[in-house]
Amino acid sequence: MDVIQYEELIRQRLSQKRFAHSMNVAVESRRLAQRCGADPEKAYLAGVLHDVMKEAPPEEQLKIMEGSGIMLTDVEKGAQKLWHAMAGAVYLQKVLGITDPEVIHAVRYHTTGRENMSLLEQVVFVADFISAEREYDGVEEMRAAAQNGLEEAVLAGLVFTIQDLSQQGKPIHPDSLAAYNTMILARHGE
Repeated sequence: MDVIQYEELIRQRLSQKRFAHSMNVAVESRRLAQRCGADPEKAYLAGVLHDVMKEAPPEEQLKIMEGSGIMLTDVEKGAQKLWHAMAGAVYLQKVLGITDPEVIHAVRYHTTGRENMSLLEQVVFVADFISAEREYDGVEEMRAAAQNGLEEAVLAGLVFTIQDLSQQGKPIHPDSLAAYNTMILARHGE
């Protein structure tokens, strides 16, 4: 498949609003990739596909994960919002036949981040936060952070996620905490 076919697949799998978001993330991913030295075409593709399973029913998400041997942790079991990223990475491999680990990992970790994120993973993580249609409280600060540098924007996204979840009394995925800790330790040279 080429990128046009993937765009059409996403159009068919998602609502109009979610499709527009995916296309905005793709455009933003390409722009960020060009600025920071990541592969712009891989970034665009990962942006297009990052929410491929977002609107699939939870049963379908669970089925594809279980079929791939993914065992959900207690945190993941209680956070359905994270399932689409894990299921999406499997969908890319098993259904679409995508073998590029950079693209697969960018989709897999676009919600939580993870320790030692690749450049492409960081690009898609940030693009998902700042895509053109986003209107949440704090989005302008996130966009400003992205203007100052990708690393600063990733850290701002992690802080936003951790604060938001803790204020709601929800568990925080260990990958998000590991990403945050790694970046803070690197920033302080430890």
